[in-house]
Amino acid sequence: MATTALPYLPRYTNLINRSNTSLTNARASLTSFPPSRSPSEASQASHPSASHQLPMADTDRISDPSSNSITPSLDVSSQHSSLSAPRRPNADSKSSRKLRSQYPRSSAENHVEYILVASFDIDRGPVMEHQYPIAITGDENMLAELMLPDQAHARNQDWTIFFLHKDTSQEDEDEERRAKDRRRRRRRIRRARAAGIIPEENEEEAGLDDDGDDDGADDGSADESLDSEPEGGEGPPLVYVLNLVNTKHDKSAKRGAIVKAMAICTRHPFLHIYKPLLLLALEEYFKSPVPETLSMLYDAVNAMDLSLMPRLSILERHLLLASENRDLFVEKFEQMIQIRMAEDLERSAANGLSNGNHSPTKLAGISRAGTKAHVEGGSQSTYSVPRDTHEFESKVMYKGIPIPIKVPTAVMPETVGDFSLIKLIQNFSEPHVKSPQPFPLHPHLTTNGTHTHPIMVLVNGLLTQKRIIFLGHNMPSGEVAEAVLATCALASGGILRGFTRHAFPYTDLTKIDDLLNVPGFIAGVTNPTFENHPEWWDILCDLPTGRIKISSKIEPPSVTEGLLYFQQQHPNLATMASGTTNNNQDLTGDAAFMTDLLKSVAMRHGERVIRAKWRDWVLKFTRIAAQFEEGVYGASALYIGSEDQEMTIPGTGGHGYVWADDAAKNKELAGNVTRIEGWRNTRSYYSYIQDLAQVYTVRPLKGLDLAHMHDRLRMQRLSPTQSRDIYLTLSKYIHSYDEICLLLDVAPESHAGLFYLALGLFHKDREVRLKTAELLERISEHEAGQHWWKSMSRFEKLAYERLRREADAEMRVKLEKGGVSSGSERRIS
Repeated sequence: MATTALPYLPRYTNLINRSNTSLTNARASLTSFPPSRSPSEASQASHPSASHQLPMADTDRISDPSSNSITPSLDVSSQHSSLSAPRRPNADSKSSRKLRSQYPRSSAENHVEYILVASFDIDRGPVMEHQYPIAITGDENMLAELMLPDQAHARNQDWTIFFLHKDTSQEDEDEERRAKDRRRRRRRIRRARAAGIIPEENEEEAGLDDDGDDDGADDGSADESLDSEPEGGEGPPLVYVLNLVNTKHDKSAKRGAIVKAMAICTRHPFLHIYKPLLLLALEEYFKSPVPETLSMLYDAVNAMDLSLMPRLSILERHLLLASENRDLFVEKFEQMIQIRMAEDLERSAANGLSNGNHSPTKLAGISRAGTKAHVEGGSQSTYSVPRDTHEFESKVMYKGIPIPIKVPTAVMPETVGDFSLIKLIQNFSEPHVKSPQPFPLHPHLTTNGTHTHPIMVLVNGLLTQKRIIFLGHNMPSGEVAEAVLATCALASGGILRGFTRHAFPYTDLTKIDDLLNVPGFIAGVTNPTFENHPEWWDILCDLPTGRIKISSKIEPPSVTEGLLYFQQQHPNLATMASGTTNNNQDLTGDAAFMTDLLKSVAMRHGERVIRAKWRDWVLKFTRIAAQFEEGVYGASALYIGSEDQEMTIPGTGGHGYVWADDAAKNKELAGNVTRIEGWRNTRSYYSYIQDLAQVYTVRPLKGLDLAHMHDRLRMQRLSPTQSRDIYLTLSKYIHSYDEICLLLDVAPESHAGLFYLALGLFHKDREVRLKTAELLERISEHEAGQHWWKSMSRFEKLAYERLRREADAEMRVKLEKGGVSSGSERRIS
């Protein structure tokens, strides 16, 4: 009788391939092998409760009921179908968080807050004509001067960008404080419920509704902490202003021309999407200069529907921006459409019943934008998934004309507008390559000696908070502003903050007094007078010539305690670390990095690849800075947390950046000492510490440094025992959706993806090979991990399949020894 096998039914349910019914064709999961510890110990050890770790609800291991497909999913199968990983229902393959929109329909926030129009009067100068819907508080004359840059009349068209620091009212601050209190109370209640302190039936009394969502716009749940980007305590968000200036030549007008400017003010950093609308609206305003023209534009842009754009977590945004894959997270876009279609179905059914029509209206299906089915579908394809998940495709109806709009799905900090890092790098690299000019030595700036690459001088100046001017004499102010915005993103890498808030994409000579009151500004100007006043700036970037100059009036940095301590610890590197002598060695690795970067530009790898490389460089710099602080000061504010001894196997301890050996470590630290010491007293340093603290509260696996372990596999020659400990630790603790996202974040496709993890498939220890295969199987079932799986080499996939066949053979032997017949197996499967 099969009753003796019943206790094994739950265990064997997931071990046998459901598509086959014969014993000879059965396929066992690699998890079928007996673990090294008991099942109870395994379940407890998979997610140990450390004292500093947030309690995790059990619902993290339960699949989201709302994820059931209403329409068939898009085909994202691997091109090597025979080597594809098995696709079994897995509760951890999808996020347990409720999918929400970045810009819900119920949100009261407008895409555009103000529309401004200014003109140039021959007698009064720049004049503000209209402000819609209400006037912006502040100096109208200053706004009009910013909207009409120098030499605007000499060009038919020009673009400018500037920022407004709008103060929040007392009522806004009180409301924000109350909202934070509500979110904090909800998080405490959820944690208490997860710990079993508050029973579920008391949720309503505790003030927590069924889904933790008030109105969909501000969810107030614990998930919001992971979804939202930390602000670093910088204050209220900026108002970004995109301005268009047009000059119409008219012989009847004074001086033979009419100059007008129209600007859009928004809180969204992707303000470049409004350029086509500004072109049409300003042309219309020349024909009809009345407030109704502004009202038409204001209503059109604020009617833009972005409610189907999913809200991604911080880790998901990192993965999306670091990947070139156009299908990454396409399931989330599809799920948003499915939710909307379900709402439409309910609405149509309700309307049908109210009208006496019992047959609901047939709803349109889902198609992929740009495909033949979408084009031929016409009105039948109401909803479409974007052709590239990096951009959400929408449209704005202006005067009955649909204007296509592409909104970035993920935007990292300090990324404003549409700029090109490639253009910035090429502009200052080509003159340096053709005719190198030595820089005067400065410890903070010339980290590679007098022939430090100009781009590295610029980045060092940003990191150490120097005053930087971009001069574009006889250039359109829009090109100068673009260079300023690209520079802010360059030094930030999507990681550091404090640059954009103190940037002036375009300014003029009349505002020099205000500019000099801002420490560490980044400003764009077109007036050549700035070049003749080196006391106004520390670094001057001449855009027409592609040359960067260090001011002769720059203040030399003082000798810091950290530098002295490092020199005492490493006397043989004291001279190199001082930064006052010309050093031709590439201690920092910056010269090799710039060579690789320029090679990528020459090979046309694309803007996204270049941005990912700079993000890696900035992240590496912060990790090296943390190691420097720990070595010199004994502790670092850049490393938050502690190693959990219960989670780590001997041999997997440690954290921070990894070097091949101690000699390489000391040399690279010596090359970075002055740059790190200059950075430690800046806005971006303190903002980064605050960001780390906020992210740490929601980061999974607080007791493990996955980046450290992956870097050891990637950069060091490990013994079989050392690599065994790392592989087993990764397999033991990486299970949930967010944990796999964190692993993918430290193993991006630019760093060979899963290559170093997949090397565990060839380890001499059989247990390591099997556990690595289990981990890769979980990754392959993950929404994002499936794309990393597809990028694995055929050789690694064959190794995985070989392990699966071995697992099948061993399972068949076990089943035969256990007396399980093929009929029982069919019942089990």
